[in-house]
Amino acid sequence: MLTIKRQLYSVDTPRVMAIINITPDSFAMSCRSMTEDEVLSAAALALSQGADILDIGGCSTRPDSTPIDEAEEWRRVSLALRVIRTAFPDAVLSVDTFRASVAQQAIEQFGADIINDVSGGTEQMWEVVAKHNVPYILTHSRPITHSDGVCDVLDFLVRQADRLHQMGVRDVMIDPGFGFHKTAEQNYHLLAHLHDLTEAGLPIVVGLSRKSMVYQTLGTTPDSDQTLLGTTALQMTALEQGAAILRVHDVQAARQTIQLYQTLTNNR
Repeated sequence: MLTIKRQLYSVDTPRVMAIINITPDSFAMSCRSMTEDEVLSAAALALSQGADILDIGGCSTRPDSTPIDEAEEWRRVSLALRVIRTAFPDAVLSVDTFRASVAQQAIEQFGADIINDVSGGTEQMWEVVAKHNVPYILTHSRPITHSDGVCDVLDFLVRQADRLHQMGVRDVMIDPGFGFHKTAEQNYHLLAHLHDLTEAGLPIVVGLSRKSMVYQTLGTTPDSDQTLLGTTALQMTALEQGAAILRVHDVQAARQTIQLYQTLTNNR
């Protein structure tokens, strides 16, 4: 259970987090939104298809990308927040950023509800999140060094989450960081043992959507229909392993996957 907009927000039933990238190089063409009209259209479509959360990012973190400067990231993020907050004031908005200043402005100026930080966290970022008491997504985004990658990821996330709680951050979610400094073999081992991360007692956010572990294994491209089918298959596995939130490019497919998962679960 999280606290969002001063109300309890359950993740007992899996949720869908839609990716709204204000970048020119998203994995999915449909998620590349650079103008106000494109942002509004992307947000409206995601919500109409059943997105529970909109995750807004202005700085690409895909492999081999070069981060833009802070001012440009904020320009992009603020454009999206302004447009979406005006059109959909009750939407739950997450901001995907590793910069504390961007997180702070997003919370203070537009009431961002969640901070999604792929960096694994900094003291400065945690101070912002603690001050404003917003939920925080903690990501494992470093090389795996232990022989058992699952233990390595779990140990890091638990230690960092403990530090966050000590600083006053009440709601922490964990993301195992598929694709971040991990080989394909490590990604699949981590997914196969994802349930072990439930030992942390924190909601698990999973971002598998159209990643290289899918399309390279299938010999396809990020934007292909085959990659979407592969993503869907792996998302079902993630749900069975305890994922609470699916972070996705394709909302309708993720919503249908959750529907089928729940139907299956109810008949066991």
